[in-house]
Amino acid sequence: MYRCCEIARELTLKDEWKVGRVIARPYLGDKEHGFTRTSNRHDYALKPYGETALNVLKDKGYDVISVGKISDIFDGEGITESHKSKSSVHGMEQTLEIMDKDFKGLCFVNLVDFDALWGHRRNPKGYAEELEKFDVNLGNVLDKLKEDDLLIITADHGNDPTYTGSDHTREHVPFIAYSPSMNGNGILETCDTFATIGATIADNFDVKMPEDTIGKSVLEKLN
Repeated sequence: MYRCCEIARELTLKDEWKVGRVIARPYLGDKEHGFTRTSNRHDYALKPYGETALNVLKDKGYDVISVGKISDIFDGEGITESHKSKSSVHGMEQTLEIMDKDFKGLCFVNLVDFDALWGHRRNPKGYAEELEKFDVNLGNVLDKLKEDDLLIITADHGNDPTYTGSDHTREHVPFIAYSPSMNGNGILETCDTFATIGATIADNFDVKMPEDTIGKSVLEKLN
């Protein structure tokens, strides 16, 4: 399967195609007993068309640590260390281990089970149970945050497990930010673009994004 996807990726790099991603999704099982998706997914993605916050941070000497499929999504661009996850719970366990290390930079985490196992499969019970597991580990993350750490929780799209069909749904995604150094709490205005988050992360580390970047930092509003 991986070899077939590598061939498909090579073919679809041509200008007339330019497919964003070719995705290998291995399954175990048979026709009689059904099939179960494994954790060995691999995304063959296009490289970003320009510099991202990840590139800028890496170029300035910061660590850019990915957990889950982040490295695949960016085709390894801007990543200094990559960790594959077997599940969302495993991804949170990896994140907690990384937080115990002495690193300076960004830890970028993707928790795929909300989407792959419960959202697309329209399983609200499984989604709720996954959220409860995440809540427990989120508490552990909060306990480990240092005074100058910034935690951002977001999503790249909606996937309502109670909706019809199996495709992504079109909710506004969350943008939740927290740091022990924050003086209070409040509600941010709806952002014009998802690029706001990348610009805010770059600003947090005092590095400049390319001039043509559409995202504008809201770091000052967080404080």
